[in-house]
Amino acid sequence: MADSVLAADFAPAERAAPRVRHAAMVRVTHWVAALCFFALLVSGLEIVVSHPRFYWGETGNDLTKPLFRIPIPASRPLVPTGYDYVLPDQNGWSRALHFQSAWAVVFAGLAYVLFGLLTGHFRRNLAPRGADLSGRALRATIVDHLRFKRPDEAEAWSYNVLQRLSYLLVVFVVFPLMIWTGLAMSPAVVSALPGIVTTLGGQQSARTIHFFLTWFLVLFVAVHVMMICLAGFRKRMRAMVTGRVAAKEGRG
Repeated sequence: MADSVLAADFAPAERAAPRVRHAAMVRVTHWVAALCFFALLVSGLEIVVSHPRFYWGETGNDLTKPLFRIPIPASRPLVPTGYDYVLPDQNGWSRALHFQSAWAVVFAGLAYVLFGLLTGHFRRNLAPRGADLSGRALRATIVDHLRFKRPDEAEAWSYNVLQRLSYLLVVFVVFPLMIWTGLAMSPAVVSALPGIVTTLGGQQSARTIHFFLTWFLVLFVAVHVMMICLAGFRKRMRAMVTGRVAAKEGRG
């Protein structure tokens, strides 16, 4: 009788006790990557303003026909844009911030990947399960996302198949390609490793691929933030800041 009374007294407290959702390494690298992404996006846009024209191949300049161009004024008077004025030149600080932020996110990404491989984080939390890859399960998940359906509360402790696949795509495909194309635009790196740019078709090709990868990441981040808001912004932010959520929030 006493045992049952004690169990009834302590059960609610146990259910409400905070539980670990995100490891410290995941949280630190997540926020470093988020800050670096914002800095890279702002500085990258400033770099694009200096020459808002994109080419394919090894060379491209003011006299070369572009593959496509961004319909905005440039910050350099010799770049033909169709406008009769130029924007202020911010190329100095933007390039410095871009390179510094790029190296910071590279080191954070490497730390995250090593952590994920050594601890089994990828296998436990991101590797898709067999049942999730069935056609019916994939279709149901896609439809739920298109309808902006609020995720069920069990997903506070897990990821659905689209989240798993998109995170793996970003970590193991998009992120390495961003690094590769970024290094391929560096004269110092190309002079030492010319194959890094010839494989891509030239420095201008690398710049164009880099540009499209950037906007893929912008779309990814926009959807990511939207889903956080839909699932419960305060709970998800608390979990990514403190690493914990209350058990009753994770399960009910």
